[in-house]
Formats: sequence, structure tokens, C-alpha cells
Amino acid sequence: MKIHYEIIKPDENSSIRFLHQNKPTKEFVWEYHYHPEYELVCVFEGAGTRHVGSHLSVYEDGDLVFIGSNVPHSGFGLNARDPHEEIVIQIKPEVLDGLLRCFPEMKNISGLLERSKHGIKFNGPVKTEIKKMLINMKEMKPFEKVVALLEVFNVLANDDTYDILNKQPIVARLISKHRSRLQKIFTYVENYYQKDIDIQEVADLVNISVPSFCNYFKRMTHITFTEFVNRYRVQKSCMLLLQDKTVAEVCFECGFNNVTYFNKIFRKIINKTPSEFRKEN
Repeated sequence: MKIHYEIIKPDENSSIRFLHQNKPTKEFVWEYHYHPEYELVCVFEGAGTRHVGSHLSVYEDGDLVFIGSNVPHSGFGLNARDPHEEIVIQIKPEVLDGLLRCFPEMKNISGLLERSKHGIKFNGPVKTEIKKMLINMKEMKPFEKVVALLEVFNVLANDDTYDILNKQPIVARLISKHRSRLQKIFTYVENYYQKDIDIQEVADLVNISVPSFCNYFKRMTHITFTEFVNRYRVQKSCMLLLQDKTVAEVCFECGFNNVTYFNKIFRKIINKTPSEFRKEN
């Protein structure tokens, strides 16, 4: 799980990037990444895996998520069924900050931006409403798109049918400041998740003691290192469960050494057993 810094290039003559994607999931790259831009993701229908910050879960019947500046996340087509169709809009924080300073009418949107530090999942009728608004934006000119996006944000800011994905906010400046050290840790997990991971080795990798490492990792990610490793292994297992492998094979291939424990952790994170997940996907 390398944490990639993604450079976002706005559309021509625009301050936003508008992406409408409808293609087989195998054509997407679902890397764990972050960028300064706020990101709104609307998955039209179907199911997949949602990974925002330290939150990992399965969505069904489409998805609508607003992600704050520099909050790490994966693409929502992970483990999705074909065809996967989504609209993604990204906008630089300085654009919204400038508008908020100039227009007191946008005060309610500032609350939405603050909540986005946690990652926000929207539910209920607002998902259908926003989907229609985003589809209408596809053929708009740049100025019209920006105005329409502000209308989208206004609707979301006044909607209360949402869930916060991470209990603690993801602090953008900390993620940016500690990118190099975090990437070493994430890369180590990526390379060795199939084996028993020695926390002493990881602490030595970043030149701190084990107690300091545990405190540091919890402060950066709001979960323990063990929780992070389990979530990473479960994410990998979701992909393998869609292949022609038994639950036991997936269990051991992803670094778990006990099927009962694997089932317990998988259910805790995904809210389904591995067998239920496979059956429904």
C-alpha cells in the first residue's frame, strides 16, 4: 500500500477536474493515494470496496462520498462488478477557500469542508438527486460547471443523511509532512503482508523505538499498526475471494495463520463473512 501523491491537472480553462468514467474495472488503477484537492465521488450503481483514510468497507447500490484535502483513499472500483461507472470531481482547496472568504452566503459549505476531513458517505434520496445534477454537468461549459458544483455542495451541506467514515479527522499537514516516513511503513507492509510482520523491524526501518513507533502510527492514522495490517490483509483478501480459491487458501495467502481469526477480522471490517462476501460478489 504505497501512499502515492497524485498530481491533479484541472480541465482546460477550468478550476476543476471533471471525470466521467465507464469502463471495465480491470482498466482502472486502484492505488492508495492522496492529493490536496477535495474530491467528490459518485458511483452510479453496483458494489465495491470503499477505502478512505483508515476506513475500509463494502458499498452497495452505488456510492456518494466527499473526501477532504490530502485524505488518503483508493479508487472505488476496487472489487467492483463490471461495468463500473462513476463521476469524480476534484477542486483545489484554495479555490473554495477564496470563495468562502468572499461570500458569507457559503458559510454552510464551510461545515461540509470541515467534515470532509473525516471522509463523508451520503445516503438516502440525496444520492439520486446528486447523481442527476452531476450527469447534467457533463455537457456544461467551464463556468456553468463551477456554478453547478457549488449548487451540489450546497445540497450536500444541507443534507443530514450522511455517515462519517473516520472518527478522527485526517490532518492534511501531518500526512504531507510525514509522507516519506509513512511511505516506508506502507511499502514494508505491502512487501511483507503475507508473512508474520515483526513490529521491531518496522520501528527500526524508521529509526524509532517500538513504543514510540506505536504512538507515532496511531497519531498519524488513528488506528493501531496491527489494525492497519489487518485492514490491508483484508483488502487483499477481498480481491482473492473473487478468484477460484478457497477461504482457507485466501486466509493463509494474505498472512493470516488461523481461519477462525481471519473470519472474525474480515467480518469486523467488512460486516460480512468471507463466504458471504464471495457469494454476493
